[in-house]
Amino acid sequence: MPVPKRKVSKSRRDKRSSNKGIKVKAITSCSHCQGPLAPHQACFGCGFYKGEKILTTKMDRALRRGKAREEKQAHAPQESGEAQ
Repeated sequence: MPVPKRKVSKSRRDKRSSNKGIKVKAITSCSHCQGPLAPHQACFGCGFYKGEKILTTKMDRALRRGKAREEKQAHAPQESGEAQ
């Protein structure tokens, strides 16, 4: 009966079974924006999870900043263009 000439190291032995635990990740689509999404995760594109807005996105923050700037300019006192 054949016998190994040298001891197989733990590292070499364990490398053989290293890929058995890797599984394909499931990908679903967001119910709001139809973008790719991991299950049980909030969508980073639109910020929705199970039909509810959970996260504020970059676009939401930009729109809010723009509205705040417009309001600030509307309420600011009007300066005349005359130099005295």
